[in-house]
Amino acid sequence: MTEYSVTLADSVGKELRKLPSQVIERVQPKIRELAGNPRPPGCQKLHGYKNCWRIRVGDYRIVYTVDDFKKLVDITRVAHRSGGYER
Repeated sequence: MTEYSVTLADSVGKELRKLPSQVIERVQPKIRELAGNPRPPGCQKLHGYKNCWRIRVGDYRIVYTVDDFKKLVDITRVAHRSGGYER
């Protein structure tokens, strides 16, 4: 399987810096794993969005888009589940 490039939106860096260190330790490996498999078991496509997916990491969600043609995963949001889906 071809590796995907993983990019982070500018806002994701800010979101990650605000998270507790224990959460960051759990989120970072999940983000790296998306390079090998952008649709891992348990991921869900978000309704109302085009090519937008999410994976769970405890009470937090990683929201991202997948471009299979460019082999690109773009992380658009890392947030607590209560506020991770606003447009």
